[in-house]
Amino acid sequence: MKDTTVLARCNLYAVLGAIPHLLKLDPEAAALVAKKNVKVGFSVKNGPKATLIFKNGEAEMVKGTEGCSIKLWFPSPEKFNALIDGTGTPIPVSGFHHIGFLLKEFTKLTDILSAYLRPEPEKLADPVFFERSTTLMLYVIGRAIVQIGNHDKVGMFSASNITDGKIKLGIGQDLAVAIHCQENHLLFNPAPNHRGVTSSMTFADLKTARDLFDGNINAIAAVGMGQVRISGMVSQVDNINRILDRVAIYLA
Repeated sequence: MKDTTVLARCNLYAVLGAIPHLLKLDPEAAALVAKKNVKVGFSVKNGPKATLIFKNGEAEMVKGTEGCSIKLWFPSPEKFNALIDGTGTPIPVSGFHHIGFLLKEFTKLTDILSAYLRPEPEKLADPVFFERSTTLMLYVIGRAIVQIGNHDKVGMFSASNITDGKIKLGIGQDLAVAIHCQENHLLFNPAPNHRGVTSSMTFADLKTARDLFDGNINAIAAVGMGQVRISGMVSQVDNINRILDRVAIYLA
C-alpha cells in the first residue's frame, strides 16, 4: 500500500531532488542550464512544497516556494504524482514569462533524469551510463528513505526503532550518502565524512549496488558472500533496510 502524499514527497524531494546531482554527473544536462538563473517552485495542496534553484549550470533544492521565479501548483498529491509519471500537466500560477524554460530546458532535463532512473537495458551496457545511473539511484534511494521513514506509517515504525546516530550507505570506497537519525527523525546527507558514523552498509562495487537496487540479488545473501559489508550498530542498518523495502514499493 502506498500513501499518495508520501509518494508525492518521494517524487519531489527524492526524484526531482536528484537533479542537482544529475547536473554534476552529466555535462549535457549541465549545459542545458549553464546560463540560466531560474527558481522553479512546486506547491502541492496538502502535500510538499519545494523550489529548485538553477544558477550557472548548478542546482539546489530548498523547502518552500518563497521567492520562486515560476510557481507550479498542484491541487492534490495525485496530480503531482501524475506529472512525475508523465500523465499530468503542471499549472503555473506565477512567473509566466519563464514558461519557455519549463517547456524546453526543464523538460529536457527531466527526460535525461528519467533515462537514468528508468533506463533501457541496453544503455546499461555503457559503463559511463551505468555508473551515472547507479550513482543517481543511490541519491534517490537515500532521499526516499528519509521521506518514508519520516512520513509513511510503516516506515515511521522502523524509524522509531533507530538509535540516534549516522548511518552511512556506500558503494566502494569513494561514493557514499548518510542518513542521520535524531529522536527518530531522519535527515539526508549527500556528502558525509567519516566522523560520527555509528553504522554503515557498504556495497562492494557498482554492480553489487545495482543488483540490490534492482532486486536481482538478496541483501542477506550478498552479506554472506562478502558483496555487502555491514559494520557498527547492526540494529540501525536493519531498520534502514526495512525502510528500504518500502522504498522499492513507492519507487517501483
